[in-house]
Amino acid sequence: MRFILCFLALLAGANASAEKLTLDRIHGDTSLSGPGVRSLKVSPDGARVTFLRGREDNQFQLDLWEYNLKDKTTHRLVDSQILVPNEQLSDAEKARRERERTASLKGILSYSWSPDGKQLLVPIAGNLYLIDVSKPDAARMVASGNVLDPKISPKGRYVSFVRDQNLFVIDLSTGKEKQLTSDGKGTVHNGEAEFVAQEEMSQTTGYYWAPDDSAIAYKRYDEAPVPVVRRFEIFADRTEVVEQRYPAAGDPNVLVQLKIVALGDGAIRNVDLGANQDIYLVRADWSSDAKALLFQRQSRDQKKLELISVDAATLAQRVLITETSPTWVSIFDDLRFLGNGKGFVWSSERSGRKHLYLYDMNGKLLHAISKGEWGIDRLLALDEKTGRVFVQSNRDAVVDSQTYALKLDGSSADKPARITQGDGWHDSAFARNGEVFVDTYSDPSTPPQVSIRRPDGAMISWLEHNELNASHPYGKYLDAHLKTEYGTLKAKDGQTLYYSIIKPSNFSAVKKYPVFLSTYGGPHSQHVSRKWGNFFDQYMAQQGFVVWRLDNRGSFRRERAFTDANYKQLGRVEVEDQLTGIEWLGQQSFVDAKRIGVFGWSYGGFMSLRLLAEASDKIAMGVSVAPVTDWSLYDTHYTEQFMGMPKENAAGYEYSGVYSHLDGLKSPLLLMHGMADDNVLFTNTTRMIDALVKRNVHFELMTYPGGKHGIAGRAPQRHVYGNIEAFFKKNLKPESN
Repeated sequence: MRFILCFLALLAGANASAEKLTLDRIHGDTSLSGPGVRSLKVSPDGARVTFLRGREDNQFQLDLWEYNLKDKTTHRLVDSQILVPNEQLSDAEKARRERERTASLKGILSYSWSPDGKQLLVPIAGNLYLIDVSKPDAARMVASGNVLDPKISPKGRYVSFVRDQNLFVIDLSTGKEKQLTSDGKGTVHNGEAEFVAQEEMSQTTGYYWAPDDSAIAYKRYDEAPVPVVRRFEIFADRTEVVEQRYPAAGDPNVLVQLKIVALGDGAIRNVDLGANQDIYLVRADWSSDAKALLFQRQSRDQKKLELISVDAATLAQRVLITETSPTWVSIFDDLRFLGNGKGFVWSSERSGRKHLYLYDMNGKLLHAISKGEWGIDRLLALDEKTGRVFVQSNRDAVVDSQTYALKLDGSSADKPARITQGDGWHDSAFARNGEVFVDTYSDPSTPPQVSIRRPDGAMISWLEHNELNASHPYGKYLDAHLKTEYGTLKAKDGQTLYYSIIKPSNFSAVKKYPVFLSTYGGPHSQHVSRKWGNFFDQYMAQQGFVVWRLDNRGSFRRERAFTDANYKQLGRVEVEDQLTGIEWLGQQSFVDAKRIGVFGWSYGGFMSLRLLAEASDKIAMGVSVAPVTDWSLYDTHYTEQFMGMPKENAAGYEYSGVYSHLDGLKSPLLLMHGMADDNVLFTNTTRMIDALVKRNVHFELMTYPGGKHGIAGRAPQRHVYGNIEAFFKKNLKPESN
């Protein structure tokens, strides 16, 4: 027994001497995850895999790389700093990057392949370059002047883009530029997605090529009806008054139209969106034979979504599918067309879980492709030749992401074949022909590993093995790395809640530790997942905290009974479930129930405030970053999806905000917000400050000049998380580890 105790003491000593993470290193120039890759694509000819990668000396400066499948070599195709040495961004591009959560990145953020796999289209700093993959050093600038959303046409004859709120094309055979629309100015935009479409509908484009290059369907919107919000953007050396058209809940949205412009004669035709103008145009696509344009129309209350087919020649319409829900109908990107107009694949949550269905082009349901007590996350690829559909799902474990194959004929609907095997998180990118895919895999102890595989999952080669060894950037911290454990609890209505927990360095079951509770809690996000990258969680555990996460009802990647639980009252079941987790923590022998603190950002910031306001007797302190404090201040599409219109749910809005609960806020609070936030407006925090002052509630405040919603940048991020750590340590006083 004495030998065992001595051995354990030696192990504890070894762990104590292991090098631990620092905030400076987490936010350093080089990535702790190793040579990561993003925006993986397989070339149309299947010869190359291309990707974006940060530089060795700056993980935020992205270059374009390729892996050649024939000779198995990896090399940089395009050096972003040679292409554009001094990158300057327009305000429109900065706003777009904020919507896409890429504001901290520079260099090449996107690219697209020509259909023959011989050229790449690369936008950078408002200019547009065409690159021959056989001669990548001879990049040719084909357009300039704050170019947005560039594309190569499906047949490769044109390059298209948006500039100054109008749609343009370049004929690649002649090099001539042609302006397709001319009325884009002021409040009128052509070929763009409006603010709420970008922010809440994952709508990254506002125009859509016909597959035969004959025409472009595009969105035209006028934001004149949207109220102007006059707000200050406070920077370190100046203050700007910004007049932003921001549609808060209950306000008018943009007036939207759908048009088709012919590439031949430039003629523009209007597509009838219906008599009711107060709708959302959420998606548009062309059939594979270019004979029909299909668009998705969502009602303002989001309880109905229609898929409508428009004859490209006559503009005659018919509704193919109508989805309805007593709460809301979700928007997906799973529409895929079979060749030669034979039908299409559609996803729906009508069964209570998201599944795939096959329809003919007349809207007749042929059969379900998937079914059962599980659901898909997204459709990855459709391979008609082999009759298979590839999907991403958490079928085998809610905290995981795996790739599965289903048969297009529906014969495997309830028994998909799992393609990826390692437990954890897999993201897959398939070649257009379905013959290969790129798998990015990680778990909490394995940084992202990227491999090229056959459709049955068999390995072809590593693209980035990224072994976690002594030479890896994280290698020196490996001995101090702490295990993430997963488990489940039951909500009050019996539904299953998933949690993760990291116990502190040198953990002893006879000691009592403070808790760092990290929450998001809102829709469209999963906070508990079995993947790599929660460095701040690791850091806080190494500082002596039990680190806790729990996905409450309303969270993402679950059945509709779970996600719908917060309908009409945001914050009710979310707080209830988080308190269930806190109750469980308080029953653990190693937790000091009087030293539990909460941290959250955005919806998580809202959750931190609500938890403190309703349970300061159970939560000793909280940090709230960029919180929504009053849902009537947030945008239409997101807020109304869950809350309805303010005038129809006044009691729900009052309950769901923070202010009606504030009298219960007794614990120490740190409030932080970017002073130029155009998503969760800074008004949310100024109103919170005023409410707390009127109640004589003392709190700490940190605001960031020029900071947007993500408070992006290495120095601001380092400062934010340094503040969080300091506030937790000051109030919860963990033992030195």
